[in-house]
Amino acid sequence: MTINRPAIRSLAVVSIGLWLFGFGLNTLRAVPPRRPNILFIMSDDHCARAIGAYGRRLAPLNPTPNLDALAGGGMRFDNVFCVNSICTPSRAAIMTGQYSHRNGVYDLYDTLPGDKCYLPREMQKAGYTTAVIGKWHLKDSPKHFDYFAVFAGQGRYMNPTLHTSEGGRMRRVRFDSTLVREIPVKDYQGHSSDVLTEVTLDWLERRRDKSRPFFLMHHFKAPHDMFVYAPRYEHYLEDVEIPEPDNLYDQPGPDFGSAATRGPNDSLVGVIGSTVSPQRTKRNLAGHYRKKIQQLTGRADLTRRELTHYTYQLYVKEYLRCVKGIDDNLKRLFDYLKTHGLWENTVIVYTSDQGMFLGEHDFIDKRWMYEESIRMPLIVHYPPLVKPGSRCDWLINNTDFAPTLLALAGAATPDYMQGRSFVEALKGAPEPADWRRATYYRYWMHMAHGHNNPAHFGIRTRNAKLIFFYGCDYTDVHNGRRVEGRDGNRFWKSTPPGWEFYDLRADPHEMHNRYSDPAYRDTVAALKRELKRVRAAIGDTDADHPRIRRIIEAHWND
Repeated sequence: MTINRPAIRSLAVVSIGLWLFGFGLNTLRAVPPRRPNILFIMSDDHCARAIGAYGRRLAPLNPTPNLDALAGGGMRFDNVFCVNSICTPSRAAIMTGQYSHRNGVYDLYDTLPGDKCYLPREMQKAGYTTAVIGKWHLKDSPKHFDYFAVFAGQGRYMNPTLHTSEGGRMRRVRFDSTLVREIPVKDYQGHSSDVLTEVTLDWLERRRDKSRPFFLMHHFKAPHDMFVYAPRYEHYLEDVEIPEPDNLYDQPGPDFGSAATRGPNDSLVGVIGSTVSPQRTKRNLAGHYRKKIQQLTGRADLTRRELTHYTYQLYVKEYLRCVKGIDDNLKRLFDYLKTHGLWENTVIVYTSDQGMFLGEHDFIDKRWMYEESIRMPLIVHYPPLVKPGSRCDWLINNTDFAPTLLALAGAATPDYMQGRSFVEALKGAPEPADWRRATYYRYWMHMAHGHNNPAHFGIRTRNAKLIFFYGCDYTDVHNGRRVEGRDGNRFWKSTPPGWEFYDLRADPHEMHNRYSDPAYRDTVAALKRELKRVRAAIGDTDADHPRIRRIIEAHWND
């Protein structure tokens, strides 16, 4: 028999090659995938309407080209809501994955104790090096961060002082009207958005442990009011007419709100809420801008509508100048990641702690359960996982952020977190059958800070919203009379209870309260059942607030 030695050699080479290939596959399977870095960027009061990628009223102004590019390369989330639309509680929900009644941070006066900094604690346990830079607003010093440089309290827009874990000097610093502490601080020169970006870039380059993946929270102060922008933006949008919301003028409309938010026979219209338009008896921006408007127009006889128009223009331009500062600094962060080979393996999350009223319903600020206040922007960019230009309409709230970030880090959601990971949404998977059908909201403060928003709770489904205003302070200290608040502001302790229901398909701007409309009787009844179920499921039953519970029981069937 003739032996074909070249063929045998070829077969051997192929066999060895196949064996090595199989060995290589097994070796690859044995090595866990490289864990991503996570950069969580959060601004303050940056509403989706002021992000071009969301295509809303302000998009034609092109306020956020860098953020829009991030969304174009990642995923835009369209149904994300906070569970308590005020800075401190919203941030606590993100840090803990819990609702306010569970984490104990109900309002601006509460503290998130260091032992409840769950998100960074779990990230450290997962092997991440952790840092937080920027607005913190949770009183206690950050814990479970390898590095921090944060504002003590609200912080200054210009020449900020940062409470830092490295290199600070001890000084007594005011956090808010209820707290002064001696802490290590460093002083900086410049606008806060620029300064915070410099500190973050310095941490990325010089301070982080480069042997481990990083979890970095970068929190802008902007565009929180009262708006102060870097001088270079003084002429940005100067000669541009800002598009106005359709419901800016002549508010409230005849069907908007309820006795709970307007008072019997509209007796509280001059008290509840804060506005763009001039008001004799409540907080408004027209009074703040009046002198500047008179100087710009050369007139002292402006009508109410004219004052409202000019006030709105100044208000939104100042807001967008702060937004522009954020967007330009995002480019600096993104350029660093790209230049240093970190872009492809870094999950970038952009969000805000809540929404913001920009004249809708003639309102300013947030706090309300109405859409402009509770809706959060959310953009996630991560090339290995997220399809460019994708969108998600799952119903998400900010208790879900921590579980999702942990899942991206390869860590499980702890049992004590109430939120749920939406990582599958990032993969483009269909919404699970057992995903939430309604998101819960509760604003615990009552008639505070001169904005005068009554306490309330409710649920939002994909197509409808039900709100109950119970109208008293959860501390249950006072007796339904006008008293001094803990921040020294005067407010009413009790306002009328009442219900509001909005059909978001027919009425997306929430102009018509249909709670008493017979055509919606069955829908309202079903939403009440769901509201009761959700409150029981998350444990917010007011068992510790008997006065509120009595109000709920007395008015549940109204």
